[in-house]
Amino acid sequence: MKLLTLLSRRLIAYNKGFNTISRIQKVGMASEVDKAQKAGPVGDTIFGKILRKEIPCEFIHEDDKCVAFHDISPQAPTHFLVIPRKPITMLSDVEDNDEDLLGHLMLVGSKVAKKLGLDNGYRVVINNGKDGAQSVYHLHVHFLGGRQMKWPPG
Repeated sequence: MKLLTLLSRRLIAYNKGFNTISRIQKVGMASEVDKAQKAGPVGDTIFGKILRKEIPCEFIHEDDKCVAFHDISPQAPTHFLVIPRKPITMLSDVEDNDEDLLGHLMLVGSKVAKKLGLDNGYRVVINNGKDGAQSVYHLHVHFLGGRQMKWPPG
């Protein structure tokens, strides 16, 4: 009987811990959505400051069109961003003459993913606007990998 009581207490403690972790994960996700709801396409962004080297950042890739670097708040074991040097606010603001640049961002992301050993696959995400959870209004492409991605993503 004592063993059963001890096991029951451990199970209850485990479930409380699991629920706490779930709540923390939900709060973290909610805070990103909250940031996106409060953000807007005004003024300078952290990515502009990174591109001007006002904020130190170790680039994984750098060329005349874009840079790639690890996300400071990774959502997967490997999570990096590819951002264009051209200040495009969001994907829905691209113009016809941005076609080559968009292809370049994808190509660079693919090469960096290979360099980082994401041989089993990865997810590519572009958040666009408030409902897309965009919190920084400078076009950026997320590459996430190093674990099995879940579906559906949103």
